[in-house]
Amino acid sequence: MVNPFVIKSYESKEFFCDREEELQLMLKNCINKTDMTLISRRRMGKTGLIFRLFDELKSTHPEIFTVYLDIFISRNLDDFIKLFAEAAVKAFPTKTKIGERLMNFIKSLRPQVTYDSITGEPQFQIVYHNDAEKEYTLRSLFELLSSQNVHIVFAIDEFQQIREYPEQNMEALLRTYMQRCNNVTFIFSGSRKHLMTDIFTNARKPFYSSTSFVSIDKIPEQSYSDFIFKQFSSHKRKITEDAVNFILEWTQRHTYYTQFLCHTIYANGQKNIDLPEVKKACGQVLSQREPVYLQYRKMLTDKQWDYLIAVAKEGSVRQVTSADFLKRYKIGGASVSKRLVESLCEKELLNAEVSLDGIEYSVDDVFFSRWLENL
Repeated sequence: MVNPFVIKSYESKEFFCDREEELQLMLKNCINKTDMTLISRRRMGKTGLIFRLFDELKSTHPEIFTVYLDIFISRNLDDFIKLFAEAAVKAFPTKTKIGERLMNFIKSLRPQVTYDSITGEPQFQIVYHNDAEKEYTLRSLFELLSSQNVHIVFAIDEFQQIREYPEQNMEALLRTYMQRCNNVTFIFSGSRKHLMTDIFTNARKPFYSSTSFVSIDKIPEQSYSDFIFKQFSSHKRKITEDAVNFILEWTQRHTYYTQFLCHTIYANGQKNIDLPEVKKACGQVLSQREPVYLQYRKMLTDKQWDYLIAVAKEGSVRQVTSADFLKRYKIGGASVSKRLVESLCEKELLNAEVSLDGIEYSVDDVFFSRWLENL
């Protein structure tokens, strides 16, 4: 029987927890052709929400086409074009008019075509002689989409990756081509908040004030609790209330970590799940990940490592320069604490959550934080 706690993207709405408010907002934006910026902390469920949206559009608005492009592995404009072409071909089968036109255009570029050994989907390698040819190909792909008499929702995941490209004009180039696509609603998704915020709120940048913002946070406790009870119950398992409460507290209701722990508990096969059974699964999770965490130790200085432990033991820290925090963990002066925070945030080991109350720092990986607590 399938494990109902999905940890790889999205399977169906039956295995998807809540996000109804965000889903309805995104549906409204799609229908009204309002571009969106979707931002959240890493592994909070952005990609799953995008596919949940696509699923809903398929059932309620089948006339709308959807394209999903993940550029996390891209390193330059060449990679972007390659992934763009592959995503478009996947979205528009060759038997459709759009798919036929798209494939004919790609063939005109004389690419090397290979096929993924697992999915069987085509992969392209295009050779360019100069930058002008790359820009022509990119522009032509967008023009091909914009020339279609259909509504397209185009999601670009990990959009902040374009900031890592060696090409200096990527934002201006993309903004120029995208704003001509009147029939395309773009969803720009990213997990590096400071970069995504700068791309879309900096008045000096091309994408400034061009989208509606959608932010996702932790799923409400009652909603997640109901979901966990339902999934276990519908698969003929029983779980106690204190066990569910512990799961949500221990994982801090962070989507990925909650799903992963529940996935592990379910995989263990027990029909009746109590608190000791949940704690056993917690130990399994930390034990399995310990080799990775020990590698982190090798990458960090003693001061950085001790600082991570301090933040983990606190759970989260708002006043990183407070005398009490500095003294309790023997960190040193306020300037030392600031430098350590900056370096660990840069390494993406600490997460900085900005609110009206200030900045709250926590260890980015919830399981790593729980592991550090025990040191």
